[in-house]
Amino acid sequence: MSELNLFERINKGLDEIRPFLNEDGGDVTFIKVTSDFELVVRLEGACRTCEVNQMTLTNGIEESIKKHAPEIKKIKSI
Repeated sequence: MSELNLFERINKGLDEIRPFLNEDGGDVTFIKVTSDFELVVRLEGACRTCEVNQMTLTNGIEESIKKHAPEIKKIKSI
């Protein structure tokens, strides 16, 4: 079994959190990783207008991403 590359690991982290976002009518889209390991995502659906979306980004998405891709230093939504 070969080690997954960074993009595969990021997607694995997003896939892990996605069912919870989908339950509330939301989703997240992987946009890019910057050269300084900042992950840029776009919150979709209900997540875009949710009052606690920054908490979701930090406590849910970031936690899941860093578990699979610890080299990611920061996660930002656009």
